[in-house]
Amino acid sequence: MGSIFLSVATFLLSCSIFSGFSFSAPVNQEFIYPNFTASNFLFIDSSGVFLASRNESFQAIISQSGQSKNNFYFYVLHVPSNTIIWTANRDAPISESGKLSLTVNGLTIVGDNGTQIWSTPALGSPVTALQLLETGNLVLLDKSNRSLWQSFDYPTDTIVIGQRFPVGKSLSSATSQDDLSTADYRFSLTSVDGLLQWHGLIYWRLSMEPKAYKDVNSPVAYMAMNATGLYLFDGNGEVVVQVSLSQADFRIAKLDYGGHFIVQSFLNGMWSPELEGPDNDCKIPFFCKRLGLCRQTSGSRSSTCSCPPGFRVDTQTNQGCIPSDSHLSLPSACNSTGNGNSSQLNSSTVSYMSLGASIDYFANSFLDPSAYSINLTACRDLCTENCSCSGLFYDSSSSYCYLLNDQLGSFMSNTGGQNDRLGYIKALAVSLPDDNSLDNQRKQIPLVALVLLPFTGFTLLVMLLVLSFLWWRRRGKLPKTSVVKLGSLKSSLSEDELEALSIPGLPVRFDYEEIEAATNNFSEQIGAGGFGAVYKGALPNKTLVAVKKITNLGVQGKKEFCTEIATIGNIHHVNLVRLKGFCVQGRQKLLVYEYMNRGSLDRILFGNGPVLEWQERVDIAVGVARGLAYLHSGCDNKIIHCDVKPENILLHSQFQVKISDFGLSKLLTPEQSSHFTTMRGTRGYLAPEWLTSSAITDKTDVYSYGMVLLEIVRGRKNCLLRTGSSSLENGSSSGGQPSSSSSGIGAVYFPLFALEMHEQGRYLELADPRLEGRVTSEEVEKLVRVALCCVQEEPTLRPSMVNVVSMLEGGMPLGEPRVESLNFLRFYGRRFVESSTIQGQNTGAEYMLDPQSNASETGTATASNPFFSYMSSQQVSGPR
Repeated sequence: MGSIFLSVATFLLSCSIFSGFSFSAPVNQEFIYPNFTASNFLFIDSSGVFLASRNESFQAIISQSGQSKNNFYFYVLHVPSNTIIWTANRDAPISESGKLSLTVNGLTIVGDNGTQIWSTPALGSPVTALQLLETGNLVLLDKSNRSLWQSFDYPTDTIVIGQRFPVGKSLSSATSQDDLSTADYRFSLTSVDGLLQWHGLIYWRLSMEPKAYKDVNSPVAYMAMNATGLYLFDGNGEVVVQVSLSQADFRIAKLDYGGHFIVQSFLNGMWSPELEGPDNDCKIPFFCKRLGLCRQTSGSRSSTCSCPPGFRVDTQTNQGCIPSDSHLSLPSACNSTGNGNSSQLNSSTVSYMSLGASIDYFANSFLDPSAYSINLTACRDLCTENCSCSGLFYDSSSSYCYLLNDQLGSFMSNTGGQNDRLGYIKALAVSLPDDNSLDNQRKQIPLVALVLLPFTGFTLLVMLLVLSFLWWRRRGKLPKTSVVKLGSLKSSLSEDELEALSIPGLPVRFDYEEIEAATNNFSEQIGAGGFGAVYKGALPNKTLVAVKKITNLGVQGKKEFCTEIATIGNIHHVNLVRLKGFCVQGRQKLLVYEYMNRGSLDRILFGNGPVLEWQERVDIAVGVARGLAYLHSGCDNKIIHCDVKPENILLHSQFQVKISDFGLSKLLTPEQSSHFTTMRGTRGYLAPEWLTSSAITDKTDVYSYGMVLLEIVRGRKNCLLRTGSSSLENGSSSGGQPSSSSSGIGAVYFPLFALEMHEQGRYLELADPRLEGRVTSEEVEKLVRVALCCVQEEPTLRPSMVNVVSMLEGGMPLGEPRVESLNFLRFYGRRFVESSTIQGQNTGAEYMLDPQSNASETGTATASNPFFSYMSSQQVSGPR
């Protein structure tokens, strides 16, 4: 009887404490009101649901996560997919009796001992209701139904459709599927990109995603998703970057506990992945834990983990790898005073364990070097004297030093491609024996040994240093006239040269004598341009290079020259020719580039060698577009090439395409720049704005690219006067009537002919006739439509190079060129035909003519008229 009375009393007491709350079943309502209190313990069915959106797509719940038994969270759940989209107390879970309270001051979570675990911030007005919207947004409302606080402003690891993710906010990964506490991976939004980071180190950018393309260059204000994709918007709501996705009613962007940024849609009861970055597990910073080595299985996404040579699994902590040699240990981190392990360095010997070849670190592609133009010894010294340094990578080709500070993550096997970076891990030797022990050992060593051994060791050390010096000097890796160590220059250079060569970011500096020897006294010239000649050379390590001997720069100081070289030397992309070094000595200025063994595109495309197949042309077109897109939007500072043409497109083995001469217009002095503005481009590829003194933007390069693309399609120069028998070259269309583009004898202005064939849908007639039967109309149409979009007269109508890449790769629909913005081609074509007719009658030979000449429309053309003068691309453009 007493027990029954006690149960009833307990029941009544509970009801009085939690008045207004029904615990017999989950509360599925859209609103709750102040003086509401709940805990998971109060729910008889243990569901923990106390609030639901209008259509019950979302629920607010106090419950466990996954298989967790004791950790309870207050979170919002997407019911159809059973996915948590927001968590309040992720870093402070409560027990089943922890309480959530809603008062006029906001929401509060209290633990078992009455300690406040989490709460909403101070609000400007009293709360009248808590509502869960059908978007998944949890909102506190005032008496006027205005929002006082919303969960969308405090994202955890997930955002959903309709949620704004502003610059400055970040998503934080969970520790595991069951443990929702904050872990080490972050997704942050900056004014230019979305970044994945680990301990502050970048390991992926949203702009790296092939589906992402840039519309404008405005600063980003926020990220959001809708039913058609993911977008970065500026402050005016204009799209800056877009990732087009398939139609979906519900989609999330989530930073998972493994460090991947994933966008996926939910359809027919299943998740459909749409974007994942990085696409390689080995690029995840801690995938194989500390110092682990990640290898991706060939032909699959799966990866395996092991330890690098000289390391073994740390069985005590199971958190990665440690040195196999028990006499070596990894240094501890800096202490709070900043001295860190400096005391350890006084009693221990620092050594560096090599990681071996073909091993790289995830952050190297995103980090700026810690030091430039130094040798390996100086790089090691930098690490030794820095208590935060845990290891280093040294790039032997550029003499760049990358320090790995504090936390070390996983390494990745880089079996494919060339990698000049070698990694070293900082290790500490065990303490030396004490003094008494050393004295006892000395007593046992004969006197003659005590004399001879140090002398012999000293002699060997001196010989080793001399040989090392000669070897490094022979390879050109150790500058003869300056040594950079710990941020200071010890040099025999003049003060002006010292100031110039101390500019951060400079590539390897060669002595003039070294380049003279590498090129065999400049004996093999392989090209020439407006800035000077280009010579083939070979460095002491047998690396082939192309040396550009600059002779036409005018007066320009060493510091200004080196500043621009530092900018160019820091640009690295697979489709850009790499600047390997430079020389500035006296009046001599030379640039050392990687050597491209197949030469320039014009020689292959227009020469008499084997014809380029269609897919090879497409690959070249895409490669050039990617390189220009990187110059325009992937660099820290936008670079406009100003001279895009086949002569500046170089090819390597397997037709790997690289753009040359980017940024060289920076080397012009202000006087040269003002006097030779049009010499920054080549006739036939110059955009109309060059001729009207309009602003020169990245869209100028887009125009030149479009002209090059048309030449890739046809396999001939766009402006060609030729006596031939083909219908195109004789100026007649397939119907037998002369084309307006080619009414002159043997005259063809191909861009206009391409426009006419586009209007008639006869794309196959534009393809290189040597490819007959090996290309389809649809394939030609894609390149022609992209090219015509690029050469529109109005720059704002031209697509960005990022969009060009996306169109060529199928990531976005092909653009539709506006005919009214291409009518200027008819004027160009008429002038070309009129002039070429007279020129053809005079000589009957093949000529390159330029409709962009300043000749009069009605003038009587003569051989002396400037309209007919042919200025070669070598004379007009920069070096190549």
